[in-house]
Amino acid sequence: MSPLGWDAPADLEKEPAGIPDPETTDVPAALRAEIEAHTANYPDRRSAALPALAAAQRVHGWCSPEAIEQVACVMRVTPAYLESVASFYDMLETEPVPRHSVYVCTNISCSLRGADELYEAALAAAAGDADVHVRSFECLGACDIAPMASVDGVYVGPLTPADLPAMLEDIHAGRPVLPQLQLARRLVADPHANSQAFPEHPAQPAAPARGSANLELPTESPRTAIGEQGGDRPGPTAPVEDAPDHAEEDES
Repeated sequence: MSPLGWDAPADLEKEPAGIPDPETTDVPAALRAEIEAHTANYPDRRSAALPALAAAQRVHGWCSPEAIEQVACVMRVTPAYLESVASFYDMLETEPVPRHSVYVCTNISCSLRGADELYEAALAAAAGDADVHVRSFECLGACDIAPMASVDGVYVGPLTPADLPAMLEDIHAGRPVLPQLQLARRLVADPHANSQAFPEHPAQPAAPARGSANLELPTESPRTAIGEQGGDRPGPTAPVEDAPDHAEEDES
């Protein structure tokens, strides 16, 4: 039998659990409001199971029996339905875990760039740390910053084992984790893409303000400019495709 109990046989003699009674189930007001907001987004309330369980996990630290009962009460579904969802998705924890999660991607792109060594180093660095849970993850979909990890949902990379002490210090201090390596703060082609939440990178050259002369749009539309060639009609034949001048060959 699995240590997590997912393959434990069902107790056929046990009375089935019904929908929890709102009169006797205490649900934190903020959690209730968030779950109700999620259910309002779907015609079938059961479609809100994932965001509702994730909200409860943020409050309780894991999908505990109490958390599942609270979600079931607000969603008006049975706890058994939510347990079947929570036990399927591996980012929903059905056992107590530390408050902070570090997911090290170990799929092929990250593995080829040293993710396996990074994962082992992360396990060693966080050994005995009651606040940090390190685990490998099949793919986090950020191959361009391999090897990388997700720290409480924040993508950071490329990482080396030398980055781990600073990462753990940031986690415990409550600071942004490795800001210089965060995917959300990487430079992009548009100099105005960075928001106020993520100030421009120190390496970003000063960009002219919007509306300055060199950023103004051309007065004529692209269609007008193309119209000089006749709208959608093809332009002149490329010189390489020109037919040979047979008259010159005859004269020679």
